[in-house]
Amino acid sequence: MTDKLVMDGAAFEAALVRLADEIAAKTSPASGFTGRLALVGIRTRGVPLSQRVATLIEASTGERPDLGVLDITLYRDDLTAVAEQPIVGRTDLPFPVDDTWIVLVDDVLYTGRTVRAAITALIDFGRPRKIELLAMVDRGCRELPIHADYAGATLETTKTQTVHVHVTEQDGRDEVVLIG
Repeated sequence: MTDKLVMDGAAFEAALVRLADEIAAKTSPASGFTGRLALVGIRTRGVPLSQRVATLIEASTGERPDLGVLDITLYRDDLTAVAEQPIVGRTDLPFPVDDTWIVLVDDVLYTGRTVRAAITALIDFGRPRKIELLAMVDRGCRELPIHADYAGATLETTKTQTVHVHVTEQDGRDEVVLIG
C-alpha cells in the first residue's frame, strides 16, 4: 500500500480558515441570519475540528458559536460489527437544540452512515432550525443521499482506499493522508 500526503499542515490550516469564513459569511447578519449557531463535533476527530473552526469564526466575527460534542456509538447501524462491547463516549450539547442552526463537524465523509447516525442522535435532543455538515475531507463513495455543505477537500477514492485525517490535538500533527 502506498501513502500519499494529500494535505500538509499549512494546507490543513488554510482549509480550516476557508471553512470558517464560509460559515461566517452564510450565518452573518448581513446574510439575513438571525438566531443561534452551534458547531457540533462528531467524536472523535470532529471535536477538535469544531473547536478550531469556532475559534476562527470568533476571530473574524467577534461572535463565538456554541460548541457541542456528539457521540453516535449507539446510533450506528453497524454497532455489532464495531465491537462486542462498544465504548460509548459522552454527548455534551450545552445549548438548546430547538431552533438552533447546527453545523455537524466530522473528519471524513464517506458512506454517509456516520452522518445519518449523527442526525438521528441530534434530533433526539430537539428540533434544530437547520442541520448542515462540515467534513474536512469528502471522499465520495456514498451509500446514502448525504452531502457536505462545507468540505476542506474533495477526493475521488475507491472503497479499497482509506483516508486518515490527523489533527494536532490527537495525533501531534495536522495532515490528510490517502492510503492505498
